[in-house]
Amino acid sequence: MNYFDTFIQVAPDCPVKVAVMPVLKGKNKSIAVIEYELLSKKPYSYTQEELQFSVYAIRQGIPASELKSRRKELWTAFFSKSLACLRASPLPKKYGWGLHFNKEGKTAIYPVESKAYQQYTKHTGVKQLLAMRSQRQ
Repeated sequence: MNYFDTFIQVAPDCPVKVAVMPVLKGKNKSIAVIEYELLSKKPYSYTQEELQFSVYAIRQGIPASELKSRRKELWTAFFSKSLACLRASPLPKKYGWGLHFNKEGKTAIYPVESKAYQQYTKHTGVKQLLAMRSQRQ
């Protein structure tokens, strides 16, 4: 389920031309806010699965002590159902962030307007994918 040597470009119908940081709306953090916080603070620290599980744990308010003692059980339960991949993440769909996965499958985000983003889109050793569209054509 993880990506390796892959770059997920922003969706063709992404509403922004310059990446924007997702902001908190209300008291609960959205998936976009949590993904952004995790990836901006620790680039290349999470695989797709690790990121998805971390977002789930944060949104569910699972305490660190419970995560430590029940991680395998919680992990298995979380991944027992179908999940969308990070091509469906709001970061590349709505906020203008590309996702690069290195050879170990760890990911980092890059703003669409950055030089690094442009370099990854032209990198021949990296598989190119587009984020999923928000609207059907």
